[in-house]
Amino acid sequence: MAELTYRDAVARGIAQEMERDNRVVFLGEDVAKAGGVFKATVGLYEKFGPLRVRDTPISEQAILGAAMGAAMTGLRPIAEIMFSDFAAVCFDYIANEFPKLRYMTNGQLGCPLVVRTGNGGGARFGAQHSQSIENWTMMIPGLKVVVPSSPLDVVGLMAAAVRDDNPVIFHEHKSLYAIKGEVPDGEIVDTLGTAKIRRPGKDATILALAMMVPRALEAADTLYAEHGIDCEVIDVRSLVPLDTQTILASVVKTGRLFTVEENPRLCGWGAEIASIAADEVFWDLDGPIVRITTPHIPLPAADHLEDMAIPNVARITDRVLRVMNGASR
Repeated sequence: MAELTYRDAVARGIAQEMERDNRVVFLGEDVAKAGGVFKATVGLYEKFGPLRVRDTPISEQAILGAAMGAAMTGLRPIAEIMFSDFAAVCFDYIANEFPKLRYMTNGQLGCPLVVRTGNGGGARFGAQHSQSIENWTMMIPGLKVVVPSSPLDVVGLMAAAVRDDNPVIFHEHKSLYAIKGEVPDGEIVDTLGTAKIRRPGKDATILALAMMVPRALEAADTLYAEHGIDCEVIDVRSLVPLDTQTILASVVKTGRLFTVEENPRLCGWGAEIASIAADEVFWDLDGPIVRITTPHIPLPAADHLEDMAIPNVARITDRVLRVMNGASR
């Protein structure tokens, strides 16, 4: 058992799969000798060499085009888009090429690749480098979408993503790279499409992703210690496939549903889950479904403004408390 940072877990997960399967290659901007701009791929170049760990030009279209060609011809590439915001630059590949290839060729071609990308705010990178875009990617049929919150999940879900025969978007939260967690020795393989109950509870269900998971957990502890409200916190982890079984079972048990989302409110991932809950377990709800989100604005670079925009422990605690005490909003 070792204690790893989230960023070291990225390198550990990639290395595990590159050691296991020589078809796995890795490419992106400054990922080789430099070890990545977030230092999440340190040591991979030295271990696997320039044929399997390749720096690319500063062109997101070139990176994903090369990855797609490699995947179509027998390799299992991992491609890095440094900041998730710049998925917009190469969105044709993400929306029109990767996910449709198997369907359009009637299974004659596949596209088994992973796109890693630094996602989310909190690091003062400003409006063009701080977005949470998981809701952009979950809407596209044919893509799988993963959002890990812990070093252990990074390793296990990376393995599951690389081994999957479908294209997977792997969102790593930039503000979690420094956090630490215990990761067992040996091979670790998780399962896509599975949520985890991080804190059991009986009074309300709180769903969260990535950086919102530790914040939701802290809020839940405060609510219980100070107000006796016992919240179950679920780390959604995978948006596509979505573990509706775990989520809905929790809602049936608690009768309350809150989502904590870093993405802007309009068309956020929580809206889809709220819709599913309303369809499937409406009569088990004891109150309104409540979404705690970032406003529908570009994220500011100023620290105090960014902190105001992204859901924090105080806002989560206050919203849950008010609703549980009878407020409608």
